[in-house]
Amino acid sequence: MEYLNTIGRAAKAAAAHRLPAHVRNAILIESAAALRKKANVIIEANKQDVEAATEAGMKASFIDRLTLDEARVDSMAEGLEAVAALDDPLGETTQMKSLPNGLSIGQRSVPLGVVCMIYEARPNVTADAYGLCFKSGNAVILRGGKEALCGNMAIVNALQDVLERNGLPRAMVQLITQTSRDVTTALMKLNGYIDVLIPRGGEGLIKSVVENSTVPVIETGAGNCHIFIDKIADFAMAAAIVINAKVQRPGVCNACEKLLVHKAVAESFIPLICGELEAKGVEIRGDETVKSIMGRAVVKAEQFDWDTEYLDYIIAIKVVDDIDAAIAHIREYSTGHSEAIVTERYANAQKFLDEVDSAAVYVNASTRFTDGFEFGLGAEIGISTQKLHARGPMGLKALTSLKYVIYGDGQIRG
Repeated sequence: MEYLNTIGRAAKAAAAHRLPAHVRNAILIESAAALRKKANVIIEANKQDVEAATEAGMKASFIDRLTLDEARVDSMAEGLEAVAALDDPLGETTQMKSLPNGLSIGQRSVPLGVVCMIYEARPNVTADAYGLCFKSGNAVILRGGKEALCGNMAIVNALQDVLERNGLPRAMVQLITQTSRDVTTALMKLNGYIDVLIPRGGEGLIKSVVENSTVPVIETGAGNCHIFIDKIADFAMAAAIVINAKVQRPGVCNACEKLLVHKAVAESFIPLICGELEAKGVEIRGDETVKSIMGRAVVKAEQFDWDTEYLDYIIAIKVVDDIDAAIAHIREYSTGHSEAIVTERYANAQKFLDEVDSAAVYVNASTRFTDGFEFGLGAEIGISTQKLHARGPMGLKALTSLKYVIYGDGQIRG
């Protein structure tokens, strides 16, 4: 497909540029200023996306993820400034050692090359991906959700204008504007131009990319996140954590989707938390024990509920016998994203940390903190739930690779 080959060739040529850290940082600062200056243009373009999505009957949580306002544009700009302030991830040479033959050998951090992102209708990802890829010396090809096309085009145009003003190729950041399924499938097979593909979105999107791509994929996971309320727990703390994790932004991957409650505190804690969740407009789905406690206020949880990422004002609650049962449930249904325990028992906190195998595991804190900005990474390109190359929020370091550098003085191999 010549459309994609043209984009791929331009990205590969753009990725060959090597800029000093101070130049990259200055351009990121200028890019942040450009987003603020163009905020009205970006917001107006985004309104077209929001109006179309509203007319199409999209969920409120989807509309929330899609919508940009002045505060969110400013947040995107702040993200670029935060990335500019981070240490340079490139050029560091480590593990230098001298061999018996006199060679000095070490490893140096280098860009991955051309990064491609396929993501859903989250226009903030457009700026985050550009910032992280540019800082780490990579060119980036973006294929955002078609529902966010107008806003994404406005964002990318503002960023490309900055690059052009600084004598750099606009192809350092490119947006796929042909959003058909055929184009997207072909993009996943653009070997020779794309070095790594990162999907970011719901389970369906990620599964499609993993199954269809011939380009190496870093799998960012759906977030079927759990919170377990232990036998001895501060109820006020537990309720605040659950409400924050479920309600603050229910349409994001680090929101709590499942609540597990120790049977010893079920009779007392479940009415408390269900009341607070209902007051926030959350639909509650429960197992038989939860239904027996709450009655008609709870929808019966079906088998599919336990492995479903709702991304909505819905939560499923299950009563478990003990911490071992909670961990077993998480092992069976978790997507490996983020899990939390609320407990006053040190031994149980450590057991949970040791035995729950997810990218982020919390004690007495909301799962909503699994985020590159919150983790001090400046921003994130995604949250990896796989174990090779990168895991958890992926910041600058995850967008670099290593090459060996060897210094000699005439050595030849015998």
